[in-house]
Amino acid sequence: MGMSGGAKSGGGGRRRRGRRNGPVSEINVTPLVDVMLVLLIIFMVAAPMMTVGVPIDLPETQASAMNADTQPITISVNPAGEIYLQETAINVDEVVPKLEAIATTGYNERIYVRGDTTAAYGVVMKVMARISAAGFKNIGLVTLQEQEQ
Repeated sequence: MGMSGGAKSGGGGRRRRGRRNGPVSEINVTPLVDVMLVLLIIFMVAAPMMTVGVPIDLPETQASAMNADTQPITISVNPAGEIYLQETAINVDEVVPKLEAIATTGYNERIYVRGDTTAAYGVVMKVMARISAAGFKNIGLVTLQEQEQ
């Protein structure tokens, strides 16, 4: 009738049979998940900033989007008429030599021309004419798709 429970537990100061003081072989994945979630958030915020950095207001058209397998070379014309190759400002006379220097597939390289809606039409066409006259075949104008109102 004793309430001590000493007989069932195997004695006063002894440990249970199943417990050991050896190394724990379980992996705690909680810190890994935390780090991965933080990295995911960082890349989700940073990914839109990795696009071409010249601020341009593109015109809208009804054309469908092109299939993009590789990254094209981008030439931009801003409202002031300044020309950018990727994100580097260049002169109109430097367009063709620089394109020939960085084109990895030769004259079959895809080249996108981005012209601001308020940029002078003549400047955009001058850039396209020089690229075409140099022998590049895959030249495209970048626009936004029209939004239905």
